[in-house]
Amino acid sequence: MARVARRPHPCAWCGREVPDSGVGRRRQYCRQSCRQRAYEHRTSVRGTSIPEDSVVLSADEASALVDRAFAVRCAAEDVATALQEGAPQRELTELVVVLTELARDAERLR
Repeated sequence: MARVARRPHPCAWCGREVPDSGVGRRRQYCRQSCRQRAYEHRTSVRGTSIPEDSVVLSADEASALVDRAFAVRCAAEDVATALQEGAPQRELTELVVVLTELARDAERLR
């Protein structure tokens, strides 16, 4: 029986890419430290009105998330402007690479 390759998916804690070992159950966390932080979060909200699957960010983490989202929007606008101005393929490729990297970074919650 052929093994089906599974696509990498984001860590349930930090959003970084979780590599797929291809064996057994899919991992939820990219590192042991993320698994530990998720456990600490689950136990800290137990017995409160905060849903266990909620994401609680500090003010600094929320601000950083907003900053990353803003950077993605600016990069997307750069791509749109370059397209409207008929930029050469090489320039468009470079802009899309930057946009992709920023979008990947913006997926992180922490």
